[in-house]
Amino acid sequence: MVTNSLQIWRVRTGTLILWASAGACVVFWALRLATPAGAAMVPVAAPAPVSVDLQAMAQVLGAGPALPVAQAPAAPSRYTLHGLLAGRDSGRGAAVIGVNGQPARAFPVGAQVDEGLVLQSVGVQQARLGPSQQGSATVTLELPIKK
Repeated sequence: MVTNSLQIWRVRTGTLILWASAGACVVFWALRLATPAGAAMVPVAAPAPVSVDLQAMAQVLGAGPALPVAQAPAAPSRYTLHGLLAGRDSGRGAAVIGVNGQPARAFPVGAQVDEGLVLQSVGVQQARLGPSQQGSATVTLELPIKK
């Protein structure tokens, strides 16, 4: 009887691969079942709340040297509007406002701008200030029209 040695090595190699796969499956399931159920779950921390860097936003919006700005009639020389960031659907936003010739600062909606004056809302070209968040606006600041 004549046997082909190449055929014998193919069978031996196939058998080795089959047994190695079976051994790997046994080791995998043994490790999987040996691990306690609670150890597999890692607690995930809640994402940190998003905070807005108001000074960086003021710089992006162009807070710097005072630009000629249309002032509200209630306080024509006291407040200067330098820029706006209006939330279209959320109703939130911020305004970059200079008070009494001081460097401009960014104020989010609801923040106190000056003594007894709160930023009530921001629009596309204007910011409204009043004594409280829900009251009527006493000062309306508008951005200048760029030519």
